Amino acid sequence: MSDQVVMVTLEDLVSADHIYRSFVNLWRFENIKKYLKNVEKDNNYKGYGALRLFKCLLLQFMEDLSDRELERFLQENNAAKWFCEFNLTEKTPCFTVFGRIRNRIGTNKLSKIFADLRDQLKAQGYMNEVFSFIDASHLVSKASLWQERDQVIKKKYEKLNNETLSKVAHDKQAKIGCKGNDKYWYGYKKHACVDMQSGLINKVAVTPANITDSQGLKNVCPDKGAIYADKGYCTKPAKQAAAKKNCHLAANNMKGKNKDQDRWYSGIRAPYERVFSKQNKRVRYCGIAKNQFATFMQAICFNLKRLTVLDPPNLCLA
Repeated sequence: MSDQVVMVTLEDLVSADHIYRSFVNLWRFENIKKYLKNVEKDNNYKGYGALRLFKCLLLQFMEDLSDRELERFLQENNAAKWFCEFNLTEKTPCFTVFGRIRNRIGTNKLSKIFADLRDQLKAQGYMNEVFSFIDASHLVSKASLWQERDQVIKKKYEKLNNETLSKVAHDKQAKIGCKGNDKYWYGYKKHACVDMQSGLINKVAVTPANITDSQGLKNVCPDKGAIYADKGYCTKPAKQAAAKKNCHLAANNMKGKNKDQDRWYSGIRAPYERVFSKQNKRVRYCGIAKNQFATFMQAICFNLKRLTVLDPPNLCLA
């Protein structure tokens, strides 16, 4: 019996209904090349190209992988190779490349890429900013602060708080935040604006944990329409931020409560709480800039996944 040679390609190995194919159809990645053109000048990425490496990073946050896990994922997963435009036998990047490409792209370029996708979604009718849901969630940088406490005692500071923490902690920009009267965490806070027409994330920002929800509204306030939020947004900073953008703020009140109105507001907001409830609350990186980068990538991934279940007028983004 003679041996037979079968010719196969990645195109044959990736199923027609794979979700990665949907991502390619929904977002023409060629459009973001203009934001990555300066990254291409770096010889460290010769042979891969900034666009292919950006797609690798997208899968990293899509699948919640570390750099080493991403390296192996690309080696073993045919759909990942196809999505990132590698050949079946082509060598995929080493894990050390991913950290360098994240630094080269940076938060500023990524914010423009996120805004470009958002603008395309608006042009196609996915978003209209008539009604927006805004909330904040905690991001934990470190679960305990015993080592920092010992350093505070050793250096004879009066106590461990946000003022002394930056003098002893590895992550100088992380702070202690509090929700309610007894829920404390060390790290950051993520503020997000969700378009209530589609459930897509419109804006997202990261601040230190000690910034209140109300103070953070200015970073994610939509350009128009009505804003639905919980009682954390009924204070003066949120009202000023909303008024500056000519937005109507519909938030539960802490004083002079109208229980029927608050119950109605809560019912309106409830379906959009899922944007925050299932997301990972731990951060991989130190500093606001790196965590803002991660939050932009997570928002892009969330929007792409969300788009696969929506039925807009035109599924192909120009």
